[in-house]
Amino acid sequence: MAGNLTRDEARARSRSITVDTVSVTLDLTTGPTRFASTTELRFRCTEPGTGTFVDLAGAVVHEVTLNGVTLDPGAYDQARGRFALSGLAAENELRVVADCAYSRTGQGLHRFVDPEDGKVYLHTQMATADAHRVFACFDQPDLKSPFEFTVTAPADWIVVSNSAEDSCVPVGDARRWHFPPTPPISTYLTAAVAGHYHAALDEYRGKDGQVIPLGVFCRASLAEHLDAEEIFDVTKRGFDFFQQAFGSDYPFGKYDQPFVPEFNLGAMENPGCVTFKDEYVFRSRVTDADHQRRASTILHEMAHMWFGDLVTMRWWDDLWLNESFATYAAGLAQTSCTRWTGAWADFAHASKARAARQDQLPTTHPIAADIPDIRSMEVNFDAITYSKGASVLKQLVAAIGLEEFLAGLRRYFAKHAWGNTTLDDLLTALAEETGRDLRSWSDQWLRTSGPNTLRAEFAVDDAGRFSSFAVVQTAPEDHPTLRTHRIAIGLYDESMSRVRRVELDVAGPRTEVAELIGAQRPALVLLNDDDLTYAKIRLDPESLRAMRAGIARFTDPVAQAVCWMIAWDLTRDGELPARDYAALVLAGVESVSSLLIVRTLLAQACTAVQEYTSPAEREEAAKELGSGLSALLAAAPAGSDTQLAYAQALAAAAQAPQHLDQLAAILDGTDVPDGLVVDAALRWSLLRRLAVHGRAGAADIEAELTRDATASGGRSAVAAHAAIGTPEAKTQAWQRMASGELTNAELRSALEGFTEPAHAPLRTPFTEPYFRTLASVVDIWPTELTQTFAAGAYPNTTDHEDTLAHTERYLAEADPPAWLRRLVLEGQDELRRAARAQQASRA
Repeated sequence: MAGNLTRDEARARSRSITVDTVSVTLDLTTGPTRFASTTELRFRCTEPGTGTFVDLAGAVVHEVTLNGVTLDPGAYDQARGRFALSGLAAENELRVVADCAYSRTGQGLHRFVDPEDGKVYLHTQMATADAHRVFACFDQPDLKSPFEFTVTAPADWIVVSNSAEDSCVPVGDARRWHFPPTPPISTYLTAAVAGHYHAALDEYRGKDGQVIPLGVFCRASLAEHLDAEEIFDVTKRGFDFFQQAFGSDYPFGKYDQPFVPEFNLGAMENPGCVTFKDEYVFRSRVTDADHQRRASTILHEMAHMWFGDLVTMRWWDDLWLNESFATYAAGLAQTSCTRWTGAWADFAHASKARAARQDQLPTTHPIAADIPDIRSMEVNFDAITYSKGASVLKQLVAAIGLEEFLAGLRRYFAKHAWGNTTLDDLLTALAEETGRDLRSWSDQWLRTSGPNTLRAEFAVDDAGRFSSFAVVQTAPEDHPTLRTHRIAIGLYDESMSRVRRVELDVAGPRTEVAELIGAQRPALVLLNDDDLTYAKIRLDPESLRAMRAGIARFTDPVAQAVCWMIAWDLTRDGELPARDYAALVLAGVESVSSLLIVRTLLAQACTAVQEYTSPAEREEAAKELGSGLSALLAAAPAGSDTQLAYAQALAAAAQAPQHLDQLAAILDGTDVPDGLVVDAALRWSLLRRLAVHGRAGAADIEAELTRDATASGGRSAVAAHAAIGTPEAKTQAWQRMASGELTNAELRSALEGFTEPAHAPLRTPFTEPYFRTLASVVDIWPTELTQTFAAGAYPNTTDHEDTLAHTERYLAEADPPAWLRRLVLEGQDELRRAARAQQASRA
């Protein structure tokens, strides 16, 4: 287990020591379970004679030498992942020789064997604080230093790190790579990727002769699917945009982008060596939405090279400074320099909906969160930190202007390059550039929780003109802050064309809008037109009727996206029956130009039917949804992205016999829509749905796995077996999930199948075992595994009251740590929300 460093410990350590250099030597030829790790640290101490500790997790320690004195390796505290150091000098040299463990959970140095060809692949994931699973270090973000890596690996491997190699020499049957010291970076940003990787190379050429070597890497078995040309194109466009916007060159030399197996995140911003999940190498046909999402991830990580890597937060309280900014910057770059110019509409619908969901949970937190320790941070990589923060930045830019905002960032980067900062440092730079005091804005938006709700309150005269108009703002009782919102109000006619727009600041409980007095009352009054603020929006009854009737007639994709977001929020709050929401999606989805929004809408319609409709009407609602999707699939242009999106949605929603027959006919090839490519990914989706409803079994799944004996096929088979709708299959899946033997990627796959909504009654016997398992593994399993299990296996069964009672008993008796309590509370809240939505559906 890696140590759980607290903020107080980190502050005390950073007050006493300064790290000058770290040299890491790794030997990856020592076997499949452990690797040799030698670390040499040079650091200074401000109070000679005092002590500190160095972090090292899961290691077998062979040698510790401090300033030439050999220390007892037996003093290593394995339980806490620390080695205490005493009697420090003003200048110190520490050498630690150890064997460290490969990971199967994606933390530290993860090892993967490709089932297709038996080739081995390694990658590091050091964030949040997992560098000390790989080498001894002071594992906190504000102790930056240059890092020098030397790696010994099999001779036929490729090895990449943060800096470009300057030598690679034979050592017996292996080779030794040397990577010169990086600029000062944090431990969590260090990286090493090694294995039988396939490489594609290119270079970016900027102004004034600038050359940045580029590399893209993937497993050998994925080489034929690697579209490196598109990845390089997005990368080069990103460099053009960010270097101009930020007013400084890329600071880390070369830029490699390895796509690695079983990665826990979408990507990680290691400078010079950005790692991505290799699902972004598309082995089956995908829609343009997947290409757009990958481009957004590439740009998000590139923005981190400046915001996060060049300038780094001091402690994880300010994680949002990294993630919110990179999310906003990626949207800005997409709309400015790529073909996905509608990225802000996608953000309005998909990203902000996730933020609103997270912000309404009982575990909501401020954007600038209070993070007392590492475990608390690990569950804070959420939609508040990313999407709500980016929404708030988007509103700030609308208020102060884009050029002023970018000028403030240039000042910030120039002043704090290679250092660590807090929120106040960013606010100071923006204030110095704009002349605005942003402390009040910060207090309102960054240090408070929960969303506000905005609604229009107006009266009309006999001629149908507004005689009064105000925007009313409310806040939830437990988070009562009223904020200042920059919003636009759009007036739309029956054709959903905007006839007037007013932009203003809304503050306090009521804001009069004098500009609209005398204006003709339109069909739709849309608050937050153009999506300038972050808030829940409620429409007046006539506007809601007009929106529902005219959702397909919008020509402005952002306005339409705002309306889709309102409709989904109403559904989740039980104010719009879930069945009506699904009907709205079926009626309007063909008018949506963004494939990302199309896919999000289809997934939400499926959720609405499967989880938010009452059990009594669910069968009929599922039949309606299946028929609508079948009709959309039949009408979609042959070979189009929308055709694939509708086929994927039908594979997730089909329940009625005729729709399952349709899936079976597509799978066996007897009735495939013209132009639809039934490749491996779609075959697995079809087969899994048939398994859910008893139309396929274990033998069919194993036959498909023989056909697709890849890593992706293996995970799909795990999900499909867990999705079989029998008590025996659920028991087998549960035993595998609770064993702790699955990798994190395999556990996620198993949970996808096990938690199939149609099988809620079959999961009832696992309510008590869920809480018993949590209590028994919390101090044993790696945290990534525990978090995945806690969030994914929460018992969303038909017996809501029994689950809620078990939850209360577990929280009271087990007294779980705060990070685990949070995940359980979130599962409980989602169960209650589903119950409320089902009640509204019945009503």
